[in-house]
Amino acid sequence: MKKILYLLLSFAVLCIIVFLSACSKDKTAQNPTAGLTKISEGYAIGAGAKVEVYTKETSLTTGYTKFYLALYDSITGKRLDDAHIHLTPMMDMGMMQHSAPYENPASTDAVNYLFPCSVTFIMSSMGGSWTLEIEVHNHANDKEGSITLPITVAEPATSKQKSFTATHNGAKYFISLISPTSANSKVGINDLEIAIYKKASMMSWPADSSLTVAVTPEMPTMGHGSPNNVNPTHVGNGHYKGKVNFTMTGLWRLNLDFMSGSNVADTTQYFDVEF
Repeated sequence: MKKILYLLLSFAVLCIIVFLSACSKDKTAQNPTAGLTKISEGYAIGAGAKVEVYTKETSLTTGYTKFYLALYDSITGKRLDDAHIHLTPMMDMGMMQHSAPYENPASTDAVNYLFPCSVTFIMSSMGGSWTLEIEVHNHANDKEGSITLPITVAEPATSKQKSFTATHNGAKYFISLISPTSANSKVGINDLEIAIYKKASMMSWPADSSLTVAVTPEMPTMGHGSPNNVNPTHVGNGHYKGKVNFTMTGLWRLNLDFMSGSNVADTTQYFDVEF
């Protein structure tokens, strides 16, 4: 009898553990924006959809910024996970306007109810006013609409956005440091990722895959570099990935040289990372 009671009790405890675990997973799945910061929200008029804009940062700064868009039915509040989305960032400087590099969601299918995308802000709001237009084709009702949201962009303490006029063709290139950052750096091998865009016009900033990049890390205050670094190579959409070795904590400078075939594009750019 005692053995039967023990088995029943053990089974009951196991059921409770499984139930609580399932509830925890459901709660996580039902809250895809946990840990993100809501930047703005509003209704895409005509599409019957509410749009919420999130990032992993607490504020927006110049450089590459990853956005996560959450869509909801404007009447029922039900999450939408099937939509075509197009971004248009705009800077109004009074006498002139221009856009910036951006990446639309790669798919019409949401990833855990979120649509990842990005904008590379090439300047702060000190020079004018940024807006982000979001066009939505809501596949749930086959309606289309858009919303334009004001965006405030600050200049970070340490720049993660650089530009240069190439010596080989006179084109204007913009480079954004995506990783590593001061927040995620560690002693040892770190992932290195940059994005490169070329200005074609005030409204067109296509991703560039034509350059070869060499990275040379150094500690300016210590007078040494590091071994076992891997130069970033193009992996798609203007993104270049490699490895950088930080042998100790402190201020590191990532010197970048850009080549176009055998021609030198630029050798003056660098990003500072301190941790």
